[in-house]
Amino acid sequence: MDTDQKTILIMEDDESLMEAIDHQFTMEGFKVLTAKNVEEGLYKLENVGGVDVIWLDHYLLGKENGLDFVVKVKNNNEWRNVPIFVVSNSSGADSIQSYMRLGVNQYYTKADYDLSQIIKDIRYALTEEGKKQGESAM
Repeated sequence: MDTDQKTILIMEDDESLMEAIDHQFTMEGFKVLTAKNVEEGLYKLENVGGVDVIWLDHYLLGKENGLDFVVKVKNNNEWRNVPIFVVSNSSGADSIQSYMRLGVNQYYTKADYDLSQIIKDIRYALTEEGKKQGESAM
């Protein structure tokens, strides 16, 4: 197993859900950063740095949503290759297609996936094999 600690940015507007996700990733050995809106998320990327992966909810506090955030990340050379996993209550085909076209790694509907499965997929994406697979998908 990878011994260097990975950093995840969790962007979630539901406080209790964010706490549960934060706790689980901390227990899994991740360094956790959290944000409730696009501005906070971009601030963490710019000023804290070293983010290895992003957990993103479509619905965020403020005027901008997850799609707005992905566009900004993918248009930034420094962050464009950071894996993004969208985990949302929104499961509309248009929304999912929009995210996939923008290059997110995976889209999960919250009701359909267990947190442990998402963590397993995120861990895989951070392995060398997972990184190669992610690059070939783009």
